[in-house]
Amino acid sequence: MAELAGTNIWRNCNICKKGIEFGAEYFLCNVSTCNRKRMGLFFCSLGCFEAHVPMERHRDAWAEKEKAPSQAAWEASQSSLDAAPQGAEPSTLASPAPARTAVPQPAATRRVVSSTEQAPEVTIDVLVVVSKLKKYVKDWSGMNTSDGAISVLSDHLRELCREATRQAGLDGRRTVLDRDFAKVLERTAR
Repeated sequence: MAELAGTNIWRNCNICKKGIEFGAEYFLCNVSTCNRKRMGLFFCSLGCFEAHVPMERHRDAWAEKEKAPSQAAWEASQSSLDAAPQGAEPSTLASPAPARTAVPQPAATRRVVSSTEQAPEVTIDVLVVVSKLKKYVKDWSGMNTSDGAISVLSDHLRELCREATRQAGLDGRRTVLDRDFAKVLERTAR
């Protein structure tokens, strides 16, 4: 750990326990429960991240590449914690999660690695509520809906979501908004 004098290790990987050095690249899970202050999972490689996904039973997760702080920046943040008042709550004295704004990356160079890129055998879920879709088609037209149509619609929604996330990334955001879907639909309508 970084608290040991003379080491160049910032944190340890949560899977293989290998040290992540100051200034080195590491990976975080995008799932919010893995990024809480008390849990704080860090992975030294994509392989370690991939090993974590089935253990946590994530349905859809991807790794976010980050960069560890410099040793000087880390020591400065630790000294500010040591100077905290005696009555401070323990949660404020816990090791802070790495500030994502401390090492900003331009949106064009930020790499979000999908877990499905490395594991093509992932099961593909249905993205529509089948009963509601069938009821809508029946009420609107009086027709029945084949089960084969459900997988085609789910594939279409997956592609639409992929394009909308690319659009949000091009705009420098990490949140997909309704306007991202609107832009994609506008492009495909041409």
